[in-house]
Amino acid sequence: MKSLLLFFSLFVLLSCHSTPPGQQNTTEEEEIPLKNNRQAFQELLDSLKLIGTLLILDETENTYHSNNFDEAKTGQLPASTFKIPNTIIALETGVAADPEHLFKWDGTDRWLDAWEQDLTLKEAFAVSCVPCYQEVARTVGLERMRTELRKLEYFGMAFDSATVDNFWLRGDSRITPLEQISFLKRIYQEELPIRPATQRAIHDIMVMEKTDDYTLSGKTGWSIDGEDNNGWFVGFVEREGKVYYFATNVAPGPGFEMDGFAAARIRVTRLALADLGIL
Repeated sequence: MKSLLLFFSLFVLLSCHSTPPGQQNTTEEEEIPLKNNRQAFQELLDSLKLIGTLLILDETENTYHSNNFDEAKTGQLPASTFKIPNTIIALETGVAADPEHLFKWDGTDRWLDAWEQDLTLKEAFAVSCVPCYQEVARTVGLERMRTELRKLEYFGMAFDSATVDNFWLRGDSRITPLEQISFLKRIYQEELPIRPATQRAIHDIMVMEKTDDYTLSGKTGWSIDGEDNNGWFVGFVEREGKVYYFATNVAPGPGFEMDGFAAARIRVTRLALADLGIL
């Protein structure tokens, strides 16, 4: 009887701490303190023949701006936005000693010409080198990857030993735009349980554009499931002592020319940020 009671108590405890795929341990009230529905965001998407969600957090005002708050809570494959936590994990586990860690190209054909060369970790992030980060995941390994993701509280990833090097590109892993921003906030606010050197490195690696007026940091992502394409652009803008977080998740709408999909994710995000006077 005591053994049965102990088993039941353990089961309840574990159940209370489990997190369904695509969800974090936060309430809707915590995620969206103040909402501003912006029709202008929807008009931007429509003008570019895209469907999806634009989500921007003005941290100073504690206000989220979006065209669709319901969709902002809908999970998608993280695709190459997973390179953000994967970079942190590479540095924290010692798989990469620093941003200059070198991935040697083996001479085989790759999907992009930019991947067909030796790349540092920082360069691999910038050109979104999938084979480089698959190498990271395989070296980290199944159990260590699970441990590190739990430590980072990066929930919703589903993988096993057969999928440890591609679970962010296909399968049942999910992350929502709201969860993307939550994770970005913890990076920027230095709330992750990581070494100061890793904190400095990820902040530096993520910088995409730096001007006299602002610094734009982020990462794109693109997953393809059959004929379904899904694109991300997530990150933050630092401007005049303030920070603004963004998470864009889009798919091609009717009449969209797929040759422009990679650029469209960034373009619509920049237009939304400009609509708020951020860029």
